[in-house]
Amino acid sequence: MAKKQTLLTTRNIAIIIILLAIILPILWLWGTYNDLITKDQKVEAQWANVESQYQRRMDLIPNLVSSVQGYLRYERELLTQITELRSRWLSSSNQADKIQYGTALDSAIGRLLVVVENYPDLKGNTAVTQLMDELAGTENRIAVERQRYNDAVRDYNTAIRRFPANIVASSFGFEKKLYFAADQGAEEVPEVSVYP
Repeated sequence: MAKKQTLLTTRNIAIIIILLAIILPILWLWGTYNDLITKDQKVEAQWANVESQYQRRMDLIPNLVSSVQGYLRYERELLTQITELRSRWLSSSNQADKIQYGTALDSAIGRLLVVVENYPDLKGNTAVTQLMDELAGTENRIAVERQRYNDAVRDYNTAIRRFPANIVASSFGFEKKLYFAADQGAEEVPEVSVYP
């Protein structure tokens, strides 16, 4: 009888070990996959926040351009560039293009802000001042959301590259996400000529 109990206990232990050998990898796979999905969704949500702030900027640009157009007759090229970049951003269908046009628009808007500062008549115009304040606030919001987006991308990209999660990531088609990065030459101060 004692031998029978030992056999049952040994058999039970063997069954438990086999079940654990099957269940633990499944639980790990499940948890890893869900973690990657969560990180992917965080990146998507942050991208939506970036787009929302860019859309706010895009809505302000036509008003600003029309408000300053008469004053900035010597800066038509800059205003045309801003309008063109806005159109390209609005019509682009993929994230890489939106990042590219959004970053180029950052530079153009920065040049416009410098130009407006150099026109005393514009600085005194209440409508232009309010639009510039709105635009400056929007630029700050964009910077914050882009930083949060880059943080989410960093976490996601790190997760899909770490071993052994990289096995799950490659098996289920998780791909590297793009960062927002500054354009080449962004560290240089733009030169703006202002005509009296």
